Amino acid sequence: MNLLKTSALNSIAVLMKMLTLLGINKVLAVYVGPSGYAALGQFQNAIQMITTFASASINTGVTKYTAEYHDNEEKQRTIWRTAGTLALIGSVSSGVLVALFNKPLAGWFLKDTSLGGVFIWFAVGLVFFSFNTLLLAVLNGKKEIPRYVAANISGSLFALVITAVMAQQLGLYGALVALAIYQSLSFFVTLLICRKLHWFQMQHFIGRIDRDSAINLSKYAAMALTSAVCVPLSLILVRDHLGATFGWSVAGYWEAISRLSAAYLMLVTTTLSVYYLPRLSELTDVKETIQELSLGYKVIMPLTIVGGIILYLMRDFVIELLFTREFSPMRELFAWQMLGDVLKIGGWILAYFVLSKAMYKFYIVAEITFSISFVGLVWSMTEYFGVQGVVIAYVINYALYWVVMAAYTYRFLKAQR
Repeated sequence: MNLLKTSALNSIAVLMKMLTLLGINKVLAVYVGPSGYAALGQFQNAIQMITTFASASINTGVTKYTAEYHDNEEKQRTIWRTAGTLALIGSVSSGVLVALFNKPLAGWFLKDTSLGGVFIWFAVGLVFFSFNTLLLAVLNGKKEIPRYVAANISGSLFALVITAVMAQQLGLYGALVALAIYQSLSFFVTLLICRKLHWFQMQHFIGRIDRDSAINLSKYAAMALTSAVCVPLSLILVRDHLGATFGWSVAGYWEAISRLSAAYLMLVTTTLSVYYLPRLSELTDVKETIQELSLGYKVIMPLTIVGGIILYLMRDFVIELLFTREFSPMRELFAWQMLGDVLKIGGWILAYFVLSKAMYKFYIVAEITFSISFVGLVWSMTEYFGVQGVVIAYVINYALYWVVMAAYTYRFLKAQR
């Protein structure tokens, strides 16, 4: 399946996910307000960090090696069995720790120990969360795109229904619980989708850990763990800085525009993970690799640019439609945010190439460096430019990221000729 066909099919799931995300945004805007948005952002970053540890951080590796071993089902099963066993151990251990330390976690991430209960809910579903992402990684690697799309649509619908009901009934607490559990519940739908596939049997996902497979997956674990710590932690520090300097409503405006970016970029980012990671993992010829990367820039970058321009021109309508008038100050952040989104995707196309070739040392250094630089840039830019400094820092950081990724990719491909 080529890039255009994959993008077209994946766009069905993305459209559904975008609509549900936008619906969730409206629900949250009405029931929790700007300051509640900031709290949700903090909790979401906490989930990202914990689930990466819980799942043993190997799902990207599962997709890569499932695709790479497409002609050897025995090797695929060895990868799945090793990954599933590691995910089971990691999720049970992490769930116990999260449950035990729910109040300190709530105090650190949410600044309110009375919200510790949301971490209990999250801990209970961690095993299902981990196995949901594992099954999705296998579907992706097997190029079972229609089923992958169906599983993602189901997850999106779960998110919308659960968030709407919980936020309406319980306000911020309900919204946090919904965020904690919806992906865990999605596991049961994903399991039903996989159940009738010829390659799916539960014993293929639990059993003896294969040493070589564990070593191969550990490279992706190292990369995922680095991202899981550095990226969310940098965002938490930025929100803390914005909240302390300008007030938590301002932190909520930045969280809102960040979520909006994530929604409209979803077609691009999911195509990168669904098509590019398996495809680039398969390729060994330098000429074919360059052609795939060039195609990405010809197809993906124009879509990103057009999407950013449309969103900028319609920013007042978008704020009114998807949020509330309380969020109107965020309109001043749109221009820089849209530019930063374009630069981000430019760098990410090459970052997926780095991921596909398991260049873990470079990836780890880059993640740490640019997470630190983003926080530093935010601190310095907000001092000179006020609230707009946070999105100016976003632009500068991703411009530098793209340059570094391009230089390293060029050097790597040149050495392979």
